[in-house]
Amino acid sequence: MSEQGTEKSIRRGFLKALGLGTAAAAATPALAQRADSVPSRDARKENEQQRLAARYKADSAHVQAFYRTNRYE
Repeated sequence: MSEQGTEKSIRRGFLKALGLGTAAAAATPALAQRADSVPSRDARKENEQQRLAARYKADSAHVQAFYRTNRYE
């Protein structure tokens, strides 16, 4: 009987650790900064016009390379 009780406690400990690990992994992205956000030190330097300006440039080299390599036929 004592071996069976020990086996159950080991299993419960494993499942508890698994649940705590899952909860910690789910909470981590919520604490991280978004990748597309502007750092606060740079955001203060922008005026209204700069903040609303379009940043996508279709004729830039990396955008042209993306479209060239991802043509679908």
